[in-house]
Amino acid sequence: MKVLMISKAFVVSAYHAKLKELSRLGVELTLVVPPNWGRQKLEHVQPDGYELLVMNCTFSGAHHFHFYPAISSVIGREAWDLVHIDEEAFNPVAYHALRACERAGRRAIFFTWQNIHKKYSPPFNYFERFAFRRVVAAIAGSEEARSVLLAREFSKPVSVIPQFGVDPELFQKRDVSDLKKKLGLADKFVIGYLGRIVKEKGIEQLIHALVALPERFVLVLVGSGDLERPMRKLSERLGVASRIRWVPQISSLEVPMYMNALDVLVLPSRTTSRWKEQFGRVLIEAMACETPVVGSSSAEIPKVIGEAGLVFPEGDVAVLVNHLRGLHDNPGMASELGARGRTRVLRNFTQRRIAEQTAELYQRVLGATDSNGHS
Repeated sequence: MKVLMISKAFVVSAYHAKLKELSRLGVELTLVVPPNWGRQKLEHVQPDGYELLVMNCTFSGAHHFHFYPAISSVIGREAWDLVHIDEEAFNPVAYHALRACERAGRRAIFFTWQNIHKKYSPPFNYFERFAFRRVVAAIAGSEEARSVLLAREFSKPVSVIPQFGVDPELFQKRDVSDLKKKLGLADKFVIGYLGRIVKEKGIEQLIHALVALPERFVLVLVGSGDLERPMRKLSERLGVASRIRWVPQISSLEVPMYMNALDVLVLPSRTTSRWKEQFGRVLIEAMACETPVVGSSSAEIPKVIGEAGLVFPEGDVAVLVNHLRGLHDNPGMASELGARGRTRVLRNFTQRRIAEQTAELYQRVLGATDSNGHS
């Protein structure tokens, strides 16, 4: 089958393992990706079994406003069996692509992480209604996202498949002594966070937790965001600035090294009226490296962790502190949770497994539409 995929997410090179796995499963795949998404430039990647089309994106970095001006030419270029729009249904990028699919007679699907039932204003509500009519199926990143889609009266088939898994050969336990030495982590118990430095990610609670822990505990914060400056000032005011290592955004291929430099990865997300954790990819990356994980109770986090880590009520610093102390004081438990995490990832969250589920959906959708007489 010939599939055209449109996705800004693949500016991250580590994600391309999913495309390689899809091609190994017999999918003749072409990917449209922008040269950059906001400040994130397309990381170097050598396509393996699929075609890579780098296409200019208008309003790059602006979620819910971006689109590809030349997408019609690509959609009309070949007789694609399916166009996989890796975007929310209410986004202009999905609308532009689906209009092109309608003109060219191409079948299409979209992807959603949206796990809060929101009311969209024009023109986004129109874009969503058009997408609901035009696509043949959808992929939801979680059961909660699927429930929201159904509540919005989407009547086509919906498969629950996370957007990405991890490559277990890239993300695995390894020696990172040099990196730990570089960051001054020798003989320390290292708590880590990787991701956006923004309010909803719970960074403030993580810094407050550090205050209640012994001097041997240090915190590594990898990423960037508009909360970085206030959090630096908070750490200075609380007297823990010297115990925090701030690391700017790193490439996706460096992430496994940093995961292995941690004694525990924490995802302390806080639910807001307009956002709650949709998945928490860093959890499965850490788990694949056998690094124990601790997550808040926000939305999807407990479901991703399962029996392979610890969960605390979001915002509850005292329970978070107890979990971190427990992992420090009981290395056996930490090791057991690390092993469980790797096993859970190999069972549920590898790029191969995600690719298999995606290819199964393609086949199911194309078989169903063909049997209904649609070309």
